[in-house]
Amino acid sequence: MNLKDYIRGVPDFPKPGILFYDISPLLANGGAWREAVARLAEYVGEHKPDLLVGIESRGFLVSAPLALQLGCGFIMVRKRGKLPGLTIEHSYALEYGTDTIAIQDGAVQSGQRVVVLDDLLATGGTMAATIDLLRRVGADVRGAAFLIELSFLNGRQRLDVPCSSLMTYDS
Repeated sequence: MNLKDYIRGVPDFPKPGILFYDISPLLANGGAWREAVARLAEYVGEHKPDLLVGIESRGFLVSAPLALQLGCGFIMVRKRGKLPGLTIEHSYALEYGTDTIAIQDGAVQSGQRVVVLDDLLATGGTMAATIDLLRRVGADVRGAAFLIELSFLNGRQRLDVPCSSLMTYDS
């Protein structure tokens, strides 16, 4: 099955000159979505994770069903102020400014094996920051996985963990 058949390119979204890769058709097709999760399970399962970590917000869609299939836990990395209770935050540089991500305090135990997931790898900034945050709390980050990778943005080069993408776009 060619999963790219279930990805819709939306020109000029969210602003002119950007081609947005919409995963909605993939999510809406039961067979294609099942196939995508099964393929991710093969890669992610090799790392024997205790936890899957999803990055806000489409990373939740990828990691939650995968965690169920693999029988492991799932936690969320969100933007500052979006998680209840005590959180651990990490600020990182963007092209113009900074952003801050957070996890709930105690969500990850020192030494737990984790794999981080998101729907798309572009520049790699948010994924690299997430890996840094997880390591800061003692996680053993085993890898990262994505539905889509925009290889022309070289995001993989910013990551120091094994990575896997189901679909790659070169431009």
